[in-house]
Order: sequence, then C-alpha cells, then structure tokens
Amino acid sequence: MDRAEFVRSVAARQDDLITRAQALRAGFSRHDIDHLLAVGRWRPLARAVYLTRGPDGDPPARRCRIRAAVLSLGPAAHAVFGTAAELYGIAGLPRRDEIHVALPGRAARLARVSDPAIVLHQLEHPLGAVAKVNGIAATEPRLTVSEIILRECRYAAVSVLDSALNRGLVTPECLTTIPALIRGRRGAVAARGYLAEADGRAQSPLETRSRLRCVDGGVPPDTLQLEVRDDDGYLLGIGDLGWRGRRLIAEADGRDAHGTPEAAYADRRRQNRLVNAGWTILRFTWQDTLHPTYIPHTVRAALHVRRS
Repeated sequence: MDRAEFVRSVAARQDDLITRAQALRAGFSRHDIDHLLAVGRWRPLARAVYLTRGPDGDPPARRCRIRAAVLSLGPAAHAVFGTAAELYGIAGLPRRDEIHVALPGRAARLARVSDPAIVLHQLEHPLGAVAKVNGIAATEPRLTVSEIILRECRYAAVSVLDSALNRGLVTPECLTTIPALIRGRRGAVAARGYLAEADGRAQSPLETRSRLRCVDGGVPPDTLQLEVRDDDGYLLGIGDLGWRGRRLIAEADGRDAHGTPEAAYADRRRQNRLVNAGWTILRFTWQDTLHPTYIPHTVRAALHVRRS
C-alpha cells in the first residue's frame, strides 16, 4: 500500500481526518504535509489533525470536529459530559458548541489546546470507564449520565436519563448503581432525586419536560405511551401521557417527529380516531414547557371537564 492509499484508508475510518503522526508514519515528510496544507489539499481542523477534503467540500460535521479534538490531544484523550452523550445519541441537553475532552493528571497539565471550542478537563477515570463510539473514545454510558446529572439542572438531567434508558444504553438496574458511584460528590443529593424520576418510556426530551411540568403542577399522568384500542382490540393510537380514568391524553409535539406534512396528516387521523372513541386530546410544544403553569393548568381544566 502506497502512502496515498494509506491516508485514504485511515481517513475513511476517521471522518476524513488524518493526524500529523499518522501521515509521518505513512512516509510523508514534514515538508510534504506543509505543502498539502499550503495548497489547500488538506485543512487543519485541530492541532496536528487535518481534514483531507479540500476547501470545496461541505463544512466538517459535528462528529468530525469532536473526533479531531480527541485526536489532537493524544491516545489518552476521550470525550466526556455532554460531548460523550452527543456521540451516543443521548438527548436532553441544550445545543452547545463546546467540545468536552478529558485527560488524566499530568497529561492534562501539559496539553496545549488552540481551539477555543475545546474544553479540557483533568479527570482520572478507572479502567473500563472509557469506550469507543464510532471509533471515538468516550466515557461509557453509565459514567456519562452519572457525570451529567451532577452538573445539570433537573429538567435536563431527567431528560438525559430518560433518553439513555429509552435507547437501551443503560438499564433500570444500571441506574440503581449510580448513587454509590456519585456518593460524596457535589450535586449528588439532587442527582439521586433525578434518578428517582427517570422513566425510559419517554421518547423525547419534550415528553420528559411535559411530564415533569405535570408532576410539578400536581396533575401527574398515570401512564406513558398509553395504548388505546377499540372493542375488537384494534390499536387506535398511542398517547404520550395518559390519564386513563378521565380518558385524557396529552401529546408532546416536537418538530422532528411531527414537523412534516405526512406526520401532521397521520396525527390528525389518529386524533380523530381517539376523539371518536371518547378521548380528549391535548397537544403541547416545547414553547409550552417554558411556562411552569401552562401545561398543568390546561391538563387540570381538561380533567375537570371530564369529571363533569
């Protein structure tokens, strides 16, 4: 394999990235690398990490930027906190540009970071606490959510726990081991409360936030992902939040799941079936969850009507 083929092979596994050390091992000289950068064949993306696509390609994807940050800090570097959650597809945290990377002890003190988006943490993680996600080193899922819930507010923390459970990245049994893992750390008392509220049936952070608003407002749903069937057992629809005794369903309408015309048509047909079967349907958006009283007030009013 010649050096160009080696670079293509390595870059294909690394989101089109190559490190300076890898290029040197392939037989490129420092002068060769500098020339490729000067003529725009390669582009620097992090310290000693280069994007092998030219300037006419699409901007680097988020995962590519995270990989570049981890590669730039050496073999002991790994993604942590929200960046690790992002790699796993765990939802619930606000979108942030920062890339959180950890190094142990002396390595963190000696590391040089040139990209202001990279936040370097000096952290010692035990053996087995770091896994690979699409080839990028990151804290394993249980540790990732454990460290996040110590740092985040309740709504974000519970959303992260729900998402990790829903995706099967952690199990309910796994969550029972987290209190021992975080004992004595700042935020542990609040985090134990977040663990008690986690529910993997929630399919989105919007569902989690809507549920928590109802809980805080004194009208908690008695079930999630409520299946409604007719007398013949035909499935009429599944409600995000349900109050079975009052035949009330609340739907959390996120843009991703409900934003297309096809999804809107399907939602309307499903709602018509449920209404004809005697159910009341409420619909809430992300904006609604920003007001502490709106969702519980609306649910309480609907429950009162159903009681009458």
